[in-house]
Amino acid sequence: MRLMELDENINYIVSGLERSGTSMVMQVLLAGGAPVAFNKSRLPDQSNPKGYYELEGGKIINKLMDGTFPLNEYKGKFIKITSYGLKYLPAGDYKIIYSERNIGEILDSMEKMANINDTNREETRESFVKLNSMIKNYIREREDIEVLIVNYNNILSEPSINIKKIYDFLDLADINLEKMIDAVDRELYRQRRN
Repeated sequence: MRLMELDENINYIVSGLERSGTSMVMQVLLAGGAPVAFNKSRLPDQSNPKGYYELEGGKIINKLMDGTFPLNEYKGKFIKITSYGLKYLPAGDYKIIYSERNIGEILDSMEKMANINDTNREETRESFVKLNSMIKNYIREREDIEVLIVNYNNILSEPSINIKKIYDFLDLADINLEKMIDAVDRELYRQRRN
């Protein structure tokens, strides 16, 4: 498959809280022909059978905090950085697709993944709601960031409408919308809340 070219002056990022659908968004982008940077530092498992699409096993945040992550090397490609890491982006030019998901489902998924029962569930929930709100406000206020907020639950319930939002955000003629839509796998929607 021939990959399209993104603007090599821009850092493209997929972000969101952990377990919010960021890996799915990366799969969708790759299926459509977008350049996506990841390695095999974190292999597929029961929680993410199709893979995590991460660099450095998700340890980018520590390198962003100490200024050693080479963002320049990834211009023109999508990379995944969980929401907390966005606080440490240096000045630049960014396009961010930020994924949200029902917070109860996120917590269910995290508990299942870690094989634990969170006895402080309400406190954890409040912390995640605050973090999500803080990061969204932060990235919306930065003049060097253009952001699209998508919703995992909406993508799964109406993929055509919601993947089209990503397609329009990228505004690239050679991205394949049909393949992006086809990449949405509803079978992997397991921690479902009504």
